[in-house]
Amino acid sequence: MELRDDPAMIAAYEEAHAHVWPEIKAGIREVGILDMQIYRLGTRLFMIMDTVDSFDWTADNARLATLPRQAEWEAFVARMQGADPAAPSTSKWQLMDRIFSLYD
Repeated sequence: MELRDDPAMIAAYEEAHAHVWPEIKAGIREVGILDMQIYRLGTRLFMIMDTVDSFDWTADNARLATLPRQAEWEAFVARMQGADPAAPSTSKWQLMDRIFSLYD
């Protein structure tokens, strides 16, 4: 995910994520996400998620989108992101292929 290249927007994005609404955290857990971390380098964001084994990227993100305040949260943070505000999370955040693990 890319953020807008605007220091004020980046600061606002970080501030928003320092105070994520309780309903958003509850919804994330409800769909099977056990842990979520977001890192930033400049305008580039990188997310790591630990999920239950049965987690389905498309189906569970679609279900998350229907939970309380999720659409409001997405609209709130979309103004700071460099993605189409109407795009679903599954197109804003892209799955990556792991190419190395120290423990494999």
